Amino acid sequence: MRDIDLGFASGGERLAGTLTLPDGDGPFPAVLLVPGSGPVDRDSDHRRLPLGVTRQLAEAFAAAGIESFRYDKRGVGASTGGFLAAGFRDNMDDAGAALAALRERPEIDPGRVALTGHSEGALIAANLAAHDPAVAAVVLLAGTARSGAETLRWQAARLAPTMPAFVRAVLRLTRTDVVAKVTKNHERIRRTTTDVARVGGVRVNARWTREFLDYDPAADLTRIHAPVLAVTGDKDLQVNPEDLVRMAELVPGPIETHVIPDLSHILRRQPGPPSLRAYRREVREPIDARVTELVIGWLARTLPAPANPVHPANP
Repeated sequence: MRDIDLGFASGGERLAGTLTLPDGDGPFPAVLLVPGSGPVDRDSDHRRLPLGVTRQLAEAFAAAGIESFRYDKRGVGASTGGFLAAGFRDNMDDAGAALAALRERPEIDPGRVALTGHSEGALIAANLAAHDPAVAAVVLLAGTARSGAETLRWQAARLAPTMPAFVRAVLRLTRTDVVAKVTKNHERIRRTTTDVARVGGVRVNARWTREFLDYDPAADLTRIHAPVLAVTGDKDLQVNPEDLVRMAELVPGPIETHVIPDLSHILRRQPGPPSLRAYRREVREPIDARVTELVIGWLARTLPAPANPVHPANP
């Protein structure tokens, strides 16, 4: 396995990433890894929670003979720009520019370029595939099939029962409806016009939130004709596993869906009741092998044969 630093331009910024190559000379199948939400770097690491999702996928892909490219989001790691000023549509543009940079590499097979997105990255991967018929395959990990507003309301309803007992007691005493409160905050953000706003005294990326709330992936899903693998854990508290059914209904091309038991949103095994608080313990463990094995096996079956196979010389 070899790592190569690779930079690219997008929206007036310079983004930085890592190209991970398998052993050999190629041509290799290649995958663009699109990270999840928040200020995460090319490895999917947040300064308070090192998820390592894209790094671990890149290493697994390289061991299977697949090249990959992953990158720092705007204002994170070695990428320029400001994270709080970047909109959801900016993130889509950045992923498109990263895909173009990957396709320029001489060692890849241009007919075998796929996308793998996690969480927000799954939405972005679906958008790219919907508008780029040259994409050979799409992997959506913990993705959604409903609008951002619907998804965040579902999150709020799902998270409320998992809060600590003291917090739940306070909410009952104050008669606070968590879903209604979240919806009210979203409406406040919708009325803003700036990139950054304060909600409850906290600075938030208002432009990203406005764009995410209004984005409905259904239209993009109906335009994907490349093969799709969609995977979500049944312990996911941030996206509804039932959205896989809707994805299967919307995608016109071949699609395979899997709900993995005891899998959390960060793609780790989570026995017992679902909990966000368990993330800090879970990140000490690698991504669940069921995910990497499923994705690698599916890509091996799905990506077409090499466009220019290399044949051994005649004896």
